[in-house]
Amino acid sequence: MAEDNRKHYVGIDLGGTNIAAGVTDRDHKILFEHSVPTGLPRPADELAQAVFDMVKDMLKDHGMDFGDVTCAGIGIPGTVNQETGMVEYANNFGFDHVPFVTMIQELFPCPVFAENDAKAAAWGEYLAGAGQGSSSMVMVTLGTGVGGGIILGGRLLAGYNLAAGEIGHMVIREGGKLCSCGRRGCLEAYASASALVEAARKAAKRQSDSLLNYLCGEDLDKINGRMVFQAAKAMDPAAVQVMEEFVEHLAVGVANIINIFQPEVLCVGGGLSGAGDQLLTPLRERTAPLVYSRSSQKNARIVAAALGNGAGIIGAAGLWEMGEGV
Repeated sequence: MAEDNRKHYVGIDLGGTNIAAGVTDRDHKILFEHSVPTGLPRPADELAQAVFDMVKDMLKDHGMDFGDVTCAGIGIPGTVNQETGMVEYANNFGFDHVPFVTMIQELFPCPVFAENDAKAAAWGEYLAGAGQGSSSMVMVTLGTGVGGGIILGGRLLAGYNLAAGEIGHMVIREGGKLCSCGRRGCLEAYASASALVEAARKAAKRQSDSLLNYLCGEDLDKINGRMVFQAAKAMDPAAVQVMEEFVEHLAVGVANIINIFQPEVLCVGGGLSGAGDQLLTPLRERTAPLVYSRSSQKNARIVAAALGNGAGIIGAAGLWEMGEGV
């Protein structure tokens, strides 16, 4: 992309619940942002139009138009093929080889780049967050599932079929719990936020005097990750055991990642990363002896993501930096 004097970049984080978008400057600072409900289910062309209309209105609200924008980027929860313009698969949207990227590109009067949403968030953390200034970074996101992105030598690893980075679907326990992907024993089945909450509900049911029962008002369906950390901090035995087992599983996955890629930074993102050192300190302790390079003077730094929900917007807006000549 040729240089010009327009230094604004649109980043779009397309989620199952909300469409979030923002405008960044060349230093990856979000200048303003907005979100609207995604409104699923809806046809792909209608969704593409909704994304365009939302961005157009956002720009107008801030006295701008597409003439002020260098390019745009969008993170999509699925397998994205930038070359063909296809979203090859996105289960939450019902997309199976749908030319959604092409639809977006035909609507926007500026270049549009696209990537998987978890990879876009990882790219954002690499550009302006926990991985800024590093040579390599792997991000592990702990949410409903376990996702992430891998940046090596300043490039986001796509894989031969563009599906690299499915961190949650490495098996950490052969023959273990059934995962949503159909395999057994995946990291996602043990170390996602959903897995943590499920384990906490079972523990609270077994131990009726657990603080977890008090925090959720005796309604186990209301238990969330924040309650688990709160109860564990108060040294509630049930919550402490749940947390210890969760960290043990996560440490196996993190050590596997470090052993394979040896990144400078291992970034933990997603909602659970908000627990900070309550999660990261034991994670570092459990991971250290599992790392093959543990005697090396250089080892991956395990840190929390720094950008929060802004990572997806910043990463999408910065996808142009992976292109040549930009």
